[in-house]
Amino acid sequence: MAILLKKGTTVLVQGITGREGSARAAFMKGYGTNVLAGVTPGRGGEEVVGIPVFNTVAEAVREKGPIDASVTFVPGPALKDAVLEAIDSGIKFIVSPAERVPLYDILEIVAYAKQKGARLLGPGCIGILSPGIAAAGWLGGSPEYARRVFVPGPVGVMSRSGGQSGTVPWAIKEAGLGVSTVVHIGTEPVVGTSFGDILPHFEKDPDTKGVAVFGEIGGPYEEEAAECVRKKEYTKPLVIFVAGAWAPEGMRFSHASSIIERGKGSAKSKIQSLKEVGVHVVDRPDELAPAIKRLIQSQ
Repeated sequence: MAILLKKGTTVLVQGITGREGSARAAFMKGYGTNVLAGVTPGRGGEEVVGIPVFNTVAEAVREKGPIDASVTFVPGPALKDAVLEAIDSGIKFIVSPAERVPLYDILEIVAYAKQKGARLLGPGCIGILSPGIAAAGWLGGSPEYARRVFVPGPVGVMSRSGGQSGTVPWAIKEAGLGVSTVVHIGTEPVVGTSFGDILPHFEKDPDTKGVAVFGEIGGPYEEEAAECVRKKEYTKPLVIFVAGAWAPEGMRFSHASSIIERGKGSAKSKIQSLKEVGVHVVDRPDELAPAIKRLIQSQ
């Protein structure tokens, strides 16, 4: 079983006629995602890989019926308007690959999504993929590659690295397991969905037996995962690697969100919080797959 992105989830692509939007829409459709429509202002009436294009999200919803999720292939400065339009049209799950989004815009988007009961994945998120079911974003690359690397199985995967969102599932496959859903939470300084938000979904999924996480320094996301475990909102095996342990305070590492400030967000503080609640922390990323396999099989 999958979380967040499931069989039958209806998807809209904002910015579908752009270079990235059209290429990724073709990937998503080719992988089996139920892409109902696309939106580009002024391009209504066209088609992209057989997907009808509308001028507005409201028009797409009116013509195609309720839509569960939108993927926003728009430039960073245009993201706020795109997300607000999607939410105001009743869409409750927005996947946002956009980067270089103005910070104030992100704060406004995140607050508005929470107010309206919608979920924002990203910004700076390459996507979410449920093996054999659907993909939203560009995680997976091509239908052929995605089918080869992402195989169904009992491990949920969360990552703060776009590249590792593909590497970790591959390593899990090589270890003889598979994945239920893979989620990249995004790389901007503030994101709409954290590890702590996602873990309860994996907890409720009977087919997910454990979760592997590729974390990084900076931001509160690993500490939020620890808090989730402390509150017993997640009780299954959990294995985490925290990248950037060598980075000194105040240094930017990898992504805009990976900055240590005043002792918070350091690898030391994250690892301490995680170990205090019994989370299995590994020292190297190649230890994630063997560790989660061992913990699942020991249950």
